[in-house]
Amino acid sequence: MQDQPADIGASALQRVLAKWGIDVVSLTYAPVGFGDHHWTAADAGSRRWFVTVADLPSKAPYGRDGEAARRALRGAMDTAVSLRGDSGLDFVVAPVRAAGGDTVVPLGDRYAVSVFPFVDGTSGEFGQELAGRERDSILEVLAELHRAAPPASARIVAPDLSARGPLEETLRRLGDVWQGGPYAEPARALMRDGLRAFRRRLEEFDRRAGELAGLELVVTHGEPHPGNVVRLDGRPLLVDWDTVGLAPPERDLWLVAAEPDDLAWYAEVSGRSPDPSALAFYRLRWALEDLADFVEWFRSPHGSTPDAEQAWKGLSGTMEWLTGGA
Repeated sequence: MQDQPADIGASALQRVLAKWGIDVVSLTYAPVGFGDHHWTAADAGSRRWFVTVADLPSKAPYGRDGEAARRALRGAMDTAVSLRGDSGLDFVVAPVRAAGGDTVVPLGDRYAVSVFPFVDGTSGEFGQELAGRERDSILEVLAELHRAAPPASARIVAPDLSARGPLEETLRRLGDVWQGGPYAEPARALMRDGLRAFRRRLEEFDRRAGELAGLELVVTHGEPHPGNVVRLDGRPLLVDWDTVGLAPPERDLWLVAAEPDDLAWYAEVSGRSPDPSALAFYRLRWALEDLADFVEWFRSPHGSTPDAEQAWKGLSGTMEWLTGGA
């Protein structure tokens, strides 16, 4: 996130980091990503860590209950540790366990902290166009991931919409005035104008979800876009494993494969032929999940901040794609 949260003080975060044995002398907010908050920490010996503070209420796929979200996040982080340590997948940037063995430690009721080794590589950005060889290298590590034995902590990612209920309620109440902030009424107008096409997309989602039955479930990252790829010595490393789970491989592939040759390469290195309907389903599911998050954002109190501006661009682009039928 671009906006540093005012309710997370440096001293409170330092006390939590002490559970990892980190004696912090430098703590710097890192305005990267969208959803969680990040800092870089350093100790007196110049050792560095990448600190992620998850905002549990924003973890809609984990449920609206904070403790349930914390348990699910811990399961995801434990899965990443197992993939790297037990399965030997060295491209997995897994969290460091705290002194008590936990991969996730609470910071108050709302937040949860995970600590990662600092990787001094080159990261990408969401939406970035990659060269063919760059895509091939990511598909290669995904094929390796999809062959891995599922850790016991890995959850099954159901092919549904985590916020289907609230989203349907929003659609029924588009005649109400939204008063969350400066983007509230523009967001309502955008949703109202695209309502008919959007309902057709929900019908398509339900139809395609029914076509997934019988597909093999593998370990998937969930969001292997360029923003979650760090290149070190020419090899891609995958970060941000909070979305890891068991699902058809197409959950990952649609985010990477830009051309038919990409899918052919994945089939060659993995021995699996991607399913076109499953690829379309997961692309649509991503858009609908994003839409639900953006709508909740703008129906809630917000201001004219860099994060709100980014969310508005995301909502506009998502609605353009959904209503255009691309």
